[in-house]
Amino acid sequence: MTNAPPATIELSDQYRSANLWLEALRNLRHSPSALIGSAVIGALVIIAVFAPVFATHDPIQTMIGVPGETGRLPSKPPCIPILGCEEPQHILGLDLNARDLYSRVIYGTRTSLSVGVITISLSIVVGTALGISAGYMGGRVDNVIMRLMDVVLAFPALLLAISIVTILGPGLTNALLGITITFIPQYARLSRASVLSIKEQEFIIAEQALGASPLRIVLAHILPNAITPIIVQGTLGVGTAILDAAALSFLGLGAQPPTPEWGQILSESRNYLFTSPHLVFFPGFAIMITVLGFNLLGDGMRDALDPRLNRS
Repeated sequence: MTNAPPATIELSDQYRSANLWLEALRNLRHSPSALIGSAVIGALVIIAVFAPVFATHDPIQTMIGVPGETGRLPSKPPCIPILGCEEPQHILGLDLNARDLYSRVIYGTRTSLSVGVITISLSIVVGTALGISAGYMGGRVDNVIMRLMDVVLAFPALLLAISIVTILGPGLTNALLGITITFIPQYARLSRASVLSIKEQEFIIAEQALGASPLRIVLAHILPNAITPIIVQGTLGVGTAILDAAALSFLGLGAQPPTPEWGQILSESRNYLFTSPHLVFFPGFAIMITVLGFNLLGDGMRDALDPRLNRS
């Protein structure tokens, strides 16, 4: 067992952590999937933050009775100048309630990204706390926490979320809570596995021998070394959370009209796939691009942060 003073151990641990992240950033710059995913997510974040700037109309205002609006209004087709449209008041057309579809898709970016990020953030915080507690304390605490996680994992994630939202009542907040609960076991199991492998290493044993408190060991040494797989899983999980939120809204359990949310827009238009396909195509394409961006970034981060990969 090492006799190094606590300051030396802490500085060495911080130095290793800093080097790991610097190397990961260098590897990310050489990963095509990570670069493409970052570009897609960056563009979506800009659109979400500046939605009032990009949108051309109020996303919940109907065009019926608005001066200057003529011709077919409900489910009006797209009007794109490149394709020969002379008066592009509504680039992506109007939905069944004569609302500007382009503006609704733009504002839907803000709603969907917010749900995905908030859901995964809450899941990471709660799941990591439970997993670290179970892994570090062991014994009865470990058994109780992990058996509870096993119960949650016994149900299909989307079915469990549907059940929770059905009990609590439809709404975006309840949908967010239901999706969060379904994701908690993933991060609990992942963080517990990391803690079980880290807490037996020499620098943790040295800290315990020198009298460091369990809280200090967890926050200063175990958590920084266990956070890497959690971040990777969290990046991949945002796309899944957005899909789950869209599915709940599609079923009428998530965002409620007239909230602009991609799944809710699809739900309103699902019966008009063949007569007005643009009502389904654009929000569906937005969901696909968003999930693809997070999956590409997650894959790139996994490759960049995996120390077992041999790189030239």
